[in-house]
Amino acid sequence: MIKLFALPLLALAASLPSVASAQAAASAAVPPLPINAPAEVAADLSNRLTLELSNGGAVTIQLRPDAAPLTVERIKTLVRQGFYNGLAFHRVIPGFMAQGGDPKGDGTGGSTLPDLKAEFNSLPHLRGSVSAARASEPDSANSQFYIMFLPRISLDGKYTVFGRVISGMANVDKIAQGEPPAEPTRIVRATLGGVTASFLPRRAT
Repeated sequence: MIKLFALPLLALAASLPSVASAQAAASAAVPPLPINAPAEVAADLSNRLTLELSNGGAVTIQLRPDAAPLTVERIKTLVRQGFYNGLAFHRVIPGFMAQGGDPKGDGTGGSTLPDLKAEFNSLPHLRGSVSAARASEPDSANSQFYIMFLPRISLDGKYTVFGRVISGMANVDKIAQGEPPAEPTRIVRATLGGVTASFLPRRAT
C-alpha cells in the first residue's frame, strides 16, 4: 500500500508535469479565501477541534468547512466515532510537520470510509496549518493529517488545507520527533466544540 507521506509526494508531483499543471490550473480558478475563518464559521463551535495529547498539552484547531467541506465533514465524523482517540503522531520532522491519524501507525492506514476527493484551495501552508495527508493520487486522502511547524509554500495548492491551530501550538512543538518516534506522542482524546468524543471501538482496516 502507498504510504500517505507528505514530503516525498512533492518530488513525485514535480516529475509529473501534466498532473502538476492541471492542479495549478484548478487552484488558479478557485477564488482566494481569507486566511482567518469567516465570522460565521468561527462562531460555530462544531468547527473547533481539540486534541488532548499524551505530552500533557492540548491543541485547538479552527476547522474551515468554507474551504474544504468534505474533508472537514470527514474529520468531524471520525472524531464523533472516537476514531482518533489513542492514535499516534507517527511521522514528525523538525522544522516541517507532525503527521498522524493512521490507525496502523506506519503511514499506510486510514478509516474504513471511502477516500476523499481533493479540495485544493488557496489557504497557505503556514505555521499551524492543518492539511490532509495523501498518496500520489490527488483523491486519496482519508483520515491522516499533518500540522505544519513552519511555513512551506511548496505545498500550497497540492494538499487540502482544512484548518489551523488557534491554541496550543507550543504543545504541537513538543510532539515527539521521529519517523516513527521511539515513544510517539498520542492523541488521548479528540473533541468538537468542547464535547467529549465517545470512546467507541474502531473497526479493523
